[in-house]
Amino acid sequence: MSVRPSHHRWLPTAAITAVLGLVLSGCSTPTPQAPTEPSQLGSGLETYYEQELTWDSCGSIIECATVQVPLDYSEPEGESIELALNRRSAQDSEKNLLVNPGGPGGSGLDLVTSSVPLMFSNELQREYSIIGFDPRGVGRSTPISCLSDGQRDAAREKNLRSWVKEDRDEIREESKKYAQACQENSGDLLGHVDTVSAAKDMDIIRAALGDGELNYLGYSYGTFLGATYANLFPASTGRFVLDGALDPKSGATQVDQAQAVGFEGEITAWLEDCLGTESCPFTGSVDEARGQLHDFLESVEEQPLESSDGRTVPIIDFINGFIVPLYDNSTWPMLSTAMADAMEGDVDMILMFADLTANRQSDGSYSSNSSEVFGAINCLDRPMDAAEARMEAEAQELQRVAPTLGKYLSYGALGCEYWPYDATGRPGELNATGAGDILVIGTTGDPATPYQWAESLARQLDGGMLLTYEGHGHTAYGRSNDCITQAVDGYLIDGELPQEGTRC
Repeated sequence: MSVRPSHHRWLPTAAITAVLGLVLSGCSTPTPQAPTEPSQLGSGLETYYEQELTWDSCGSIIECATVQVPLDYSEPEGESIELALNRRSAQDSEKNLLVNPGGPGGSGLDLVTSSVPLMFSNELQREYSIIGFDPRGVGRSTPISCLSDGQRDAAREKNLRSWVKEDRDEIREESKKYAQACQENSGDLLGHVDTVSAAKDMDIIRAALGDGELNYLGYSYGTFLGATYANLFPASTGRFVLDGALDPKSGATQVDQAQAVGFEGEITAWLEDCLGTESCPFTGSVDEARGQLHDFLESVEEQPLESSDGRTVPIIDFINGFIVPLYDNSTWPMLSTAMADAMEGDVDMILMFADLTANRQSDGSYSSNSSEVFGAINCLDRPMDAAEARMEAEAQELQRVAPTLGKYLSYGALGCEYWPYDATGRPGELNATGAGDILVIGTTGDPATPYQWAESLARQLDGGMLLTYEGHGHTAYGRSNDCITQAVDGYLIDGELPQEGTRC
């Protein structure tokens, strides 16, 4: 799941996989609903469920297709939108595995195109055709749109600090303008990119694939999307793996605090690692190094840095870049190098990470709308209370539990204060009664989706089984060890769950 530094929206999803070999993602929480079958979703869906996919070549080994889904499931005979799909076909099997990289806002098409060979075992690729899709509002499906590329750059360069009262007033004005731009450029779609609607789309994809049951692997926010599907369609739920799980019971405040604590812990672990190297820009004990880090970040708060291409890098965009390498301990040395450069005035490497999260290309164009989708889905999926007193109290608590990053994660509700659509989701348990076995994976040192969320989701799901990876980083399958690979493959390929309590 992605974290939301202040008024900016997110950290990376699968886009970073191709560059760093990571899987990074996001979260939100819609209202749990009673299990329903396709026939119970309302009349008018027959045409959607009877679609047949036409696959065309869109790369040397990739095929693409599209499927139509209703814009509004409460009015299925109204306007429709298009979802983009792709696949890597298995040579000797007709089984399909639908995948989602997280976000919300991550592209399943990009995951299948760029990351599957790096992350998925050869055995799994022989057993399943891997199916990617861009959820509604995302990328090459019918997309939402808010800002031009130039406007995105300009917004990132503003030094707006939510913990400063005067800046907070300006953030409110900017958020209002942003919401209006999203409404003007996206129309009614903006009110229908919630996770429940996306999960219903997945059942139409299942039917279009010709599958009686849906097999699925979701990372981070994708675990919530998958759990929502299993809760809605338990009889159509096949083999499900939910890796880097989030807790559907968590509200916005709980999510912010858990992530703040998670990343604070990874900062401690990174500093310990950094201090053991000759190139570390910090000195002394871990506490002394943390103090030096705080001093430097405070200097950026007051005086933004400038990159070699002339762009201004204020504190929030700096934090957007700083957090990226914390998602995987294999990239901690890159963070140490980037911080050493930054403390000497060279912010290019940090900005490269920040550009990666925003999907900004070297020519100034943005290759996806992922950051815009992130905000849109989160504003629908859970209520955000922007009352000043509440936000101030939360900010104080965030600063207490996470002295390094707490203030940069505060006042996030400002982004939804003027959103043109009310939240349709509420935090609550997802039980998926009748869905069968579901494998939930938690990583003990996961900063973005803390391990306790996986424990909670596995308990909630009637068929939930927890698999634990003891290590650092976000998610496990494809970036951890053979133990995780064998456990996941054993379940997806042979239907055999790992022994209860398995820790890898």
